[in-house]
Amino acid sequence: MKKQLIISLGREYGSGGHVIAQMLADHYQIPLYNYNLMRNIADEKDLNANVLEKYDEKRRNKMLSRTVKGYSNSPEDNICKMQFDYLRKKSAEGESFVIVGRCAEEILKDNPNMISIFVLADMDFKIRRTMEDKSLSWDDAQKKVLHCNRERKGYHNSYCKGKWGDSRNYDLSINSSKLGLEETTEIIIQYIDKKIQKTL
Repeated sequence: MKKQLIISLGREYGSGGHVIAQMLADHYQIPLYNYNLMRNIADEKDLNANVLEKYDEKRRNKMLSRTVKGYSNSPEDNICKMQFDYLRKKSAEGESFVIVGRCAEEILKDNPNMISIFVLADMDFKIRRTMEDKSLSWDDAQKKVLHCNRERKGYHNSYCKGKWGDSRNYDLSINSSKLGLEETTEIIIQYIDKKIQKTL
């Protein structure tokens, strides 16, 4: 029986984190959970996935949120709890997978088979990738990068003790703009393989 492997991959917007996560999932032949996570949860609970996806990786509105006896009226809080519970269940069942974002490096930190990665990149690299991906001007792409990373940071820091992007909270932090996405993935694979060998 193969040893469980969970790869938690945090990422800056525009860094190519999702592409790298897909390459890692393909290499290790394990499922990738990203925005598709909401569809899996919706199928399990017989809910509308389109409604759930609106609150995916969103922080709660503090002005409109209340928690009474452990129950929150915030859809963001409730979606987060569903995601976190889903990931913990998959982890406890021994499933191997790659998970992008969703505070996984903290939610699953007690699992010794979890390896946490954070992918960052230089600003001009993130802007150029966003320009190509979204067909935006330089200025609009820069605004999108800054906005999305503010949102990701706010979401993460609302639900985690460790700060988003702080290298001390990850096994490996790597700048994808230095070598490009493929070579960055190769380095991550080398790191993961070495770490797996040390735990055998």
